[in-house]
Order: sequence, then C-alpha cells, then structure tokens
Amino acid sequence: MIDWQQTYAAIWRQRKEYLRPVIQIDPIQLERLLGIDEQKQQLIANTERFLEGLPANNALLWGARGTGKSSLIKALLNGYKAQGLRLIEVDKQDLVYLPEIVDEIRELPQRFIIYCDDLSFETGDSQYKSLKSVLEGSIELPPDNVLIYATSNRRHLLPEQMRDNLDTRLVDGEVHYSDTVEEKISLSDRFGLWLSFYPQSADNYLEIIDSYFPECEQRAALHKAALDFAHRRASKNGRTAKQFFNLMGNDPKLF
Repeated sequence: MIDWQQTYAAIWRQRKEYLRPVIQIDPIQLERLLGIDEQKQQLIANTERFLEGLPANNALLWGARGTGKSSLIKALLNGYKAQGLRLIEVDKQDLVYLPEIVDEIRELPQRFIIYCDDLSFETGDSQYKSLKSVLEGSIELPPDNVLIYATSNRRHLLPEQMRDNLDTRLVDGEVHYSDTVEEKISLSDRFGLWLSFYPQSADNYLEIIDSYFPECEQRAALHKAALDFAHRRASKNGRTAKQFFNLMGNDPKLF
C-alpha cells in the first residue's frame, strides 16, 4: 500500500498490476510556463475548486504538440501537493484497470488527479469504454476526490472521417448527428473543461528562450541561434525551447 501522506505521485504498472510510487517528480513550476496564461488560469481555478471540495470538471487539454499541455498538469502537482493534491499517471492501454484504481483511492482523504497523457483511440478500439464509465457513465457516482485530466492532439479523441457524417441530417432546422458521430463526440463531452492549445508564435517562443537564459547578454545571437534550431525542427514551442537549452545551455562559448 502507498503512503499517500509521503507519496505525491504514482504510475500504474500493467505487468505487475500495481501503483509504483514516483520518487523523482518532474520539478516544473507553474510560473515557468509561458504563453498559455489563459489555459493555466482556467485549470488552476478548476483544481482549486476541486481541492476545496467544490464541484469541478474533468479536463481535456487538446491541441498542438509541445505547447505545454503535459507540463501544465505536472506543474499543478508541484504547486498544490502541499494542499493534498496527488497525481496518478495511467497509460491509454491500461485504462481497463481504471475502475480498480479508482476503487483503491476513493475513500482516501487526498484529492487525486488521474492523468492520461497523449490520449486518443483508433477505430475499433474499445479501451475508451472504461474511461467513459469512470467519467460519469456507471450506476455508481464518481468519487468526489478523483478527477481525470487528459492531454490529446485530438479534440474528440477518436478519429473523425468524412464518411461518418453521411448519415447526419437536418430535421426542423436542427442538426441530428449520425450514431457514429454521436459515439465519438460522447467521450469528449464527458470532460466538462476543454482547454485548447495552439501553435505558438515566434515571439512566444523567444520569450520562453529568454526565460531559460536570463543572464545572456547577447540577445540577438541567442535569438538567432534559437530560431535556427526551431527552423531545423519545423517547430517553435516550449518543448523545442527546452531542447535548445539542453543542447546549448551549458556552453559558455556559445554567446
């Protein structure tokens, strides 16, 4: 059994079917996440309501890669673990175990976020049904000390294809979606809070770069090197900025 007074996060391990305590937690802090202020404030407000025992929503963070979706959830743990917040990471392929995981923690005093990273499903994949049940579809009410926070590149989590819309029709001026579309939308609809993350501008990217190199005096050279790095990767976002820092941050001769 995990001592949740001393353990702040755990990861579900499928092969042994147990929660492994996390010893080295990613130290990312909320103030280090730049360019996503609106999303950050909405998720913070939702999490604070959750910690206060007030009604709060499951959250789906969806959008462009490398824009801070996963980092925001990990930073929430660092910001609020002293107030009783705990984090359990569950991979998509392990969602079938979600009801058992929830049963194990539902009577505990701590407040748990179950974190599913890069969540999406392919056609014919039935694993999402366990997630739907935990979100709100079971005969038993969801526990008030558990929320689901998931990240995804897809808004509706399931693949959307043109043929799915062929049976959609207009009745008395109202759109009636096909059964296939309704099934795909029903999963994401169970997340009461949707937060959209869009590709970041060059200015946002350079702001993040500056936060990694606060003492650099050669700003023009720094920005040129960072933009060149981003162009080679065809991506200007927080992840690219961190990779640039990892590559160049300790080289005193660079600038």
